[in-house]
Amino acid sequence: MSAQPPPLAAGADTPPSQVHDVALLDLDGVVYVGPAAVPGVPAALASARAEGMQLGFVTNNAARTPEQVAAHLTELDVPAAPDDVITSSQAAASVVADLVGDGARVLAVGGPGVDAALTAAGLTVVETAEDGPAAVVQGYGPAVGWAQLAEAVVAVRGGARHVATNTDATIPSPRGVLPGNGALVGVVSAVTGQQPLVTGKPDPAMHAECVRRTGARHPLVVGDRLDTDIEGARRAGAASLLVFSGVATPADLLAAGPLHRPDLIAPDAAGLLVRHPDVTAVEGAWRCGGWQAGRADGGLTLRLLGAARADDDGLDGLRVLAVAHWAGHPDDGRPATVRAGDDDAAAALRGWGLLPG
Repeated sequence: MSAQPPPLAAGADTPPSQVHDVALLDLDGVVYVGPAAVPGVPAALASARAEGMQLGFVTNNAARTPEQVAAHLTELDVPAAPDDVITSSQAAASVVADLVGDGARVLAVGGPGVDAALTAAGLTVVETAEDGPAAVVQGYGPAVGWAQLAEAVVAVRGGARHVATNTDATIPSPRGVLPGNGALVGVVSAVTGQQPLVTGKPDPAMHAECVRRTGARHPLVVGDRLDTDIEGARRAGAASLLVFSGVATPADLLAAGPLHRPDLIAPDAAGLLVRHPDVTAVEGAWRCGGWQAGRADGGLTLRLLGAARADDDGLDGLRVLAVAHWAGHPDDGRPATVRAGDDDAAAALRGWGLLPG
């Protein structure tokens, strides 16, 4: 076992809403999925605010303006002002303005959020490669199609700087996982042979801007993606809470490398309001509540010893598996081989998608 306990091991004796002054919340997969709120999350965020926690919203989705995002949140009973929202379009616009100068022509690929952010940054938005753009800013937009991608390819091949708001390969939706901006950025990169400059999470600039706006001293990043939210938190020096209401799965958690390992996990953002159990080393194994994970024959065996905690959120067994696996692989991420030591463990592993059947 490593000398330094892995993330998750410490837990949280006090609910995060009472410890952290600001929650930096991702949106897609955390506050809402598609047009609808994640069940119970608006009420949970209202309770966190009532306990004194501020909320900031940090999203890689570049399709909408901060005004549109704030209006949507407010409709979902999560009151928000435009200044509470940081989008990857805003981050890209700021970077591009520094690169190409005030008033420069920029080809916008994406939703209205991209156009609005570029205009607000003092740049001139154009629609075709023939307009001679100095840069191409590519962000997610549900209406992006072949014609826009073609213009982007021609512009980049003609010397324009390719800037991507983010490279999230997928986005969550009520229908399941769908292609994200990264999938379409990959099309342009494959044709041009050039990799874009990426400005959204996990670059720490977005979280840093939200910290600046809120005056946060002890922020907590809440997200559903390991490669953007959790890595972004680590790079910004902030604590993190991973929720399973969006993209990340238990298998992803176990396979996470050091930069992608969260400090806390919860089924959803209501995890802000509860204590999180610690995971302790005991006699060559690890234990969390009534669950124990031990290593044998190149894998991990999970068992329920006695009864689960009365306030187990259904993830104590996953917590102990993650800590046990990471302790054996402190410096690299790799999939875990897990076995059930009893019927309770088998049922839990199936529920997490870690055991066939």
